[in-house]
Amino acid sequence: MMTLAIHDQRLAKPGSQNAALRDYDSVRRAIAFISENWRAQPTIEAMADAAGVTPDELHHLFRRWASITPKAFMQALTLDHAKHLLRDSASILDAALDSGLSGPGRLHDLFVTHEAMSPGEWKNGGAGLTLRYGFHPCPFGTAIVIATNRGLSGLAFADPGDEQAALADMTRRWPNATYVEDHEGTAPLASRIFDTKLWRPDQPLRVVMIGTDFEVRVWETLLKIPMGRAVSYSDIACKINSPKASRAVGAAVGKNPVSFVVPCHRALGKDGKLTGYHWGVTRKQAMLGWEAGQLGMQ
Repeated sequence: MMTLAIHDQRLAKPGSQNAALRDYDSVRRAIAFISENWRAQPTIEAMADAAGVTPDELHHLFRRWASITPKAFMQALTLDHAKHLLRDSASILDAALDSGLSGPGRLHDLFVTHEAMSPGEWKNGGAGLTLRYGFHPCPFGTAIVIATNRGLSGLAFADPGDEQAALADMTRRWPNATYVEDHEGTAPLASRIFDTKLWRPDQPLRVVMIGTDFEVRVWETLLKIPMGRAVSYSDIACKINSPKASRAVGAAVGKNPVSFVVPCHRALGKDGKLTGYHWGVTRKQAMLGWEAGQLGMQ
């Protein structure tokens, strides 16, 4: 049986945590407005009104949030930009990139080492595993960070009020594991994930993948996609020698338990459409725009 210890204190503390969540809430509303209206190229005044802030506040918020202007972020949401991300997508996954240091995007990316748990550990629903979890503010709302003693094993996202549902979604993946809330223990992992100054090759972030063999192969392929680029589901299917399995690849991408770090948000439809995302298409758009800012898009 699953043992789950949950307390509801993680967002009660005043100060920077709640400020970070308020920032993302404003960003989320702006993204939703831009997503629906980018073809009309709305003014910053219209974006700010939709976000519930002043134009100056929105400008500074985006600069602080992603080092990018609202106008540049709008460009990052257009279909043309998505198609640019997909340019030469098949070659992104070829052997030249397997070293993990090819192309300027990869130099800015997370340095991740990973391992997969044995099929038996997955098949047993996580029986015998103790998974520690914590709720942490991040650029994309509340992050639910889940870890074993071997490394990061889960990363989910939630808007305010949806934290428990997001946690329940994650615990259903490994129903026989023991879950213990550990905010202090998972806080260093949250910092490593979202603070770009801590993305260091000499201190790689260890990820533990818990899934079927097919799912793990898809997730390992996602790790090869550089920041600022994207691939299609069919490209991933070809890379894992299952060219007719695009639909199964899409399902595996949707089940990725380590969102953002294993960058399932960089998987797009062949036409550049963002398609679905387990934690919401708006959040997927936010991640792609945030990454564009980290790469210096002007």
